Amino acid sequence: MDEEEVTLRDGARLLVRPVRPADKELFARSWQRFGEEPRYRRFLGAKGTLTRHDLQYLTEIDHVDHEAIGARDAETGQGVGVARYIRLAEPEVAEAAVSVVDDWQGRGVGGELLRRLAARARECGIERFRANLFAYNRSMLALFGDVGEVEVREQHEGQIEIDVELPCQGKGLRDALRAAAKGLVRLRP
Repeated sequence: MDEEEVTLRDGARLLVRPVRPADKELFARSWQRFGEEPRYRRFLGAKGTLTRHDLQYLTEIDHVDHEAIGARDAETGQGVGVARYIRLAEPEVAEAAVSVVDDWQGRGVGGELLRRLAARARECGIERFRANLFAYNRSMLALFGDVGEVEVREQHEGQIEIDVELPCQGKGLRDALRAAAKGLVRLRP
């Protein structure tokens, strides 16, 4: 996927593309634009800085088992968000997360990135996203709900683990039948 320009519902323009190793500095600068609370929600705990190892892990990815799609402000070039998955031991399941800098939250960036990430995941044989969230993080729960059917797997100490069934993307009869059986699509009479 090459870089693509996207216009949000408020007219703001983004440049969206897969993350590259050269994005380390962009990640480091964008990290400074996250408030303490969003960092806490995203990492389920305090995280003050990104280390060199963190930056390497976040940008040097294989785009199959570990994918990340980032967005930059088309006007300033500043990073505004990233959606990422990492395939788990169950090959059809990947842990997914979305991060959007404070001043871009609530504008549709997360949804745009997560939809693209879900489509890429399906191309790579991933059928479900798994995510760990604080139970009070209703905006993230709603964001995942916009992608597919959400099932709460576990709940403990104010946190939940969810599975999100990814919709079929024209992958064939087996996937279509599985989606129909789960009520995600309806067959015409």
